[in-house]
Amino acid sequence: MIERLIHDLLKEIGEDPTREGLDKTPARVAKAWEYLTSGYKQNVHEVLNEALFTEEYDEMVVVKDIDLYSLCEHHLLPFVGKCHIAYMPSRKIVGLSKLPRLV
Repeated sequence: MIERLIHDLLKEIGEDPTREGLDKTPARVAKAWEYLTSGYKQNVHEVLNEALFTEEYDEMVVVKDIDLYSLCEHHLLPFVGKCHIAYMPSRKIVGLSKLPRLV
């Protein structure tokens, strides 16, 4: 469905979607958008996969420089960035490898 929409979009902007440089573009765009929006289909509990531990820990937990990729909801254009997470645990901590997966 997305491939057909991109094919039609290319025609609407005056391009020939069958020319050599564009003939596979609809499939590439569909694959890219599926990846960029894949987080919407994920379940937080499945991502954490029970990696929540009871721990007496009184220091801040910090994970820095997490790469993130998404789409701007106003222009539907991709963007990239870095994310930092810090929290003070209260009897429970999350496995550090799970935080980037949540992002």
